[in-house]
Amino acid sequence: MQKIKLSGFVLFASLSLLCATQANAQSYTAKKAQLTENELKRWSHLDMEKDSVPGMSVDRAYAELLKGKKSNPVIVGIIDSGVDIEHPDLQSVVWTNKKEIAGNGIDDDKNGYIDDIHGWNFLGNITKENYEYARIANDKNLVDDATYQKAKKQYDSKFQESLAMKTQMEKALEGTTKADALLQKELKKEIYTVEDLETITSTDKDVVRAKMVMTQMLGYGLPVAELLKEIKKQLDEASTIASGAGFVDYRKTLGDNPNDLKDTKYGDNNVIGPDKDEALHGTHVAGIVAQSRNNGMGGDGIADNVQILTCRAVPDGDEYDKDIALAIRYAVDNGAKVINASFGKSFSPHKQWVYDAIKYAEKKDVLIVHAAGNDAKDIDVEDNFPNDSDDKKTEFAANVLTIGALNPAYGENIVADFSNYGQLNVDVFAPGVQIYATTPKESYQFLQGTSMASPNVAGVAALIRSYYPKLSAKQVKQIIMASGTQVDQKVLAGEDGSPKEYKTLSVSGKFVNAYKALQMAEQVSKGKIKEIKG
Repeated sequence: MQKIKLSGFVLFASLSLLCATQANAQSYTAKKAQLTENELKRWSHLDMEKDSVPGMSVDRAYAELLKGKKSNPVIVGIIDSGVDIEHPDLQSVVWTNKKEIAGNGIDDDKNGYIDDIHGWNFLGNITKENYEYARIANDKNLVDDATYQKAKKQYDSKFQESLAMKTQMEKALEGTTKADALLQKELKKEIYTVEDLETITSTDKDVVRAKMVMTQMLGYGLPVAELLKEIKKQLDEASTIASGAGFVDYRKTLGDNPNDLKDTKYGDNNVIGPDKDEALHGTHVAGIVAQSRNNGMGGDGIADNVQILTCRAVPDGDEYDKDIALAIRYAVDNGAKVINASFGKSFSPHKQWVYDAIKYAEKKDVLIVHAAGNDAKDIDVEDNFPNDSDDKKTEFAANVLTIGALNPAYGENIVADFSNYGQLNVDVFAPGVQIYATTPKESYQFLQGTSMASPNVAGVAALIRSYYPKLSAKQVKQIIMASGTQVDQKVLAGEDGSPKEYKTLSVSGKFVNAYKALQMAEQVSKGKIKEIKG
């Protein structure tokens, strides 16, 4: 699972389309005024030309292109930590397996999964997992010697880092807790925002310091309660490694052999998972794609006629290749036309299983949208799994879109400071900071990460497949990349935050624009564009 970072084409087209593409290269003016709370809640739906915000022009697409048009339902597979399918804003979009009879304990559709009414939970009651480097360091037979040595080196390094991290997180927890308590008293409210903090005029040194601390902490996009929970989680993780107890065999609890792909008799049908709170990530991802539009509750999803099929396969830690490979195949076999994959890792012992599943999805015309990762790394150089190129140069499948993350402000800071990038291995960027969507127990939150950028694009892909169902997964990928908004300037990106030409950070050199993507989809569907290469 992509974690929140606490640290800090050649296009052959008609003349009209060519003109549109040339217009794409225009310069834009960033919005000077700070976004209001309502604008922030839906900034990914806004338009660069009309709103001066680098959103995906979703509202404009609905208002100007889709009114009165017929759409077809599209199933979107969400492979994640679990989804709270009981959330009021998701209930109406949950996929139901009509071939299965609920609660009879029989595999009615004979697909190997008993009572899989809304999807499948490949993790059973597991919520935590080891990272791959720890698994490999614990069992060198999983990989070749070079990979083992690399993983062992990382494991040893993490042990040393965890000692320092433990101290850092202890101080962060103590400082944040004290600052929060003081500001609650000062503001006379338990829940507050950055805007609330700006109203504080006290010169008391403790209040001033608390204000500075919480302004920084709230900048990570989490409410205070969730922020404290995340700090505690990272503290627990660091403490476990620092104590020397860095590897726990959680798989025994599941009763599964993770090294045998043919052993599929594990897991259950509880797609939420054993603890709703642990479904935070997946519920948020699902909401970005599909939370009901214009119903007066929370935010709006990108796509208006979708069904969410849940595969719970991503724990707190690294996901198993076996679970991901089986989850992709499950979603494909049950009709998904788009799969969102907001997870990633640096080691993949059974990567061929996942590669084969991606190829299977390609054969069945399913688009996979994948988060690029949150390490501010160049993944043309660094490993990032799953991917669609074993050598980081040549794609073995044409159905994977890899997504980097954007900030809501146009300009040199448009790329999120945590976002991975790569001129060969990241396809396009999309909004991924302060994204507002469903979270468990009838709530909504702002979260950030390439994990949020990916479902924004999965939503656009579903929108295209819904209104233009004859377009292939490959065409949808190419359209999304070719039709995006071009950025012609240097931006700050990478671990060092140095200036880089935006066009060198991805294959397309653009960010997603649903309005222009739907315009291009119309042209392709009518045969006015014969070939798109990208």
